[in-house]
Amino acid sequence: MRKKIHAYIFTFPSIFLTLTLGVYPIFWALRYMFFDYQGFGQPRFIGLENFARVARDDQFWASVWNTFIYTGGKLILTLPMSLILAVILNRAIRGRQLLRSVYFLPTIFSASVMSIVFYIIFNSYNGVVNQFLLKMGLGSLDWLGAKYAMLTVILIAVWGAVGNYMLLFLAGLQNIPDDVYEAASLDGVNPAQRLWYITMPMLGPVMQMIIMLAITTSLKGYESIMVLTEGGPFGKTEVMFLYLYKLFFPLVSDSASVQNIGYGSAVGFTSAVIVGLITLIYFKISKKLSNTY
Repeated sequence: MRKKIHAYIFTFPSIFLTLTLGVYPIFWALRYMFFDYQGFGQPRFIGLENFARVARDDQFWASVWNTFIYTGGKLILTLPMSLILAVILNRAIRGRQLLRSVYFLPTIFSASVMSIVFYIIFNSYNGVVNQFLLKMGLGSLDWLGAKYAMLTVILIAVWGAVGNYMLLFLAGLQNIPDDVYEAASLDGVNPAQRLWYITMPMLGPVMQMIIMLAITTSLKGYESIMVLTEGGPFGKTEVMFLYLYKLFFPLVSDSASVQNIGYGSAVGFTSAVIVGLITLIYFKISKKLSNTY
C-alpha cells in the first residue's frame, strides 16, 4: 500500500471526476427515463410513456435524419482531404512542419468561438463570402437559410476536423517502414500504385480507428450548429443531440423550447442506442473487410 500510495494520490482526481461527471449523470438520467419530470416539483412515474412518445415524435426522427446527412457529408469530405494532406505533408517538402501546424490549428480553437466567426463570415447581408461573390458578379446567397444551411455547417465542420484526422493519418504513415517503399520503387511502382496497393492496405488498422472516431464524433456533434443556426431554419439543421440539449437546457431565443428532463432522458437513451448500433455495424463491416484482406 505504501509503494502504491503515490499512484492512488495522482489518479484520485481523474477517477473522482470520471465518477461524478461521467458515471453518475448516466445513472441519474436512466432513473428519470420512466418519470414525468420538468425539473421542478415531484417526479411522477409514468413507465414507458416517454419511449412511446419518442417513437411518435416526428421532430426527433427528423433530427436523426439530419444527423445522418450531417455525418455522411462531413465524412465524405473530411477523410479523403485528411488522407491527401497527410500523404503530402509526410514527404520531405519545405515548410512541412509549419503547414502541419497551420492545418492542425483549427482543432485547438473553441467550437463556439469559431462558429461566431463563421456566422459573421457567412452572414447573408454583409458577410465576407457574399461580399466577395458580389464583387465577382455572382450574386449573394443565403448561406444560413433553409437551402444552404446544412451545406454551410458541414463545410465548417470539415474545416475544424481535417487537421485532427490529418495528424492521425500522419502518425500511421510514419509507422510504415521505408524499406517497403524502396522495394516498390525498385520494382517500378508509380506513386499512384504505391498509394493504392501499399499505403492504403498498411494504413488499414489506423484507418479503421480513424473512421470509427470520425463517425462517433460526427453523430454526437452539435455545438457549432447550436451557435450558427440553433437547429433552424425550420429544423433543417437540427441534429439529434441538439434536440436533446434543448430538452435539458431550453434556448432563450426559442420560445417553443420547454425543459423536460424525463422525456429528455428517454431521448438521450434512444440517441445513445442509435450511435451504439451504428458503431456496432461499422465494427462488423470493418472486421469482415480486414479478415478478407
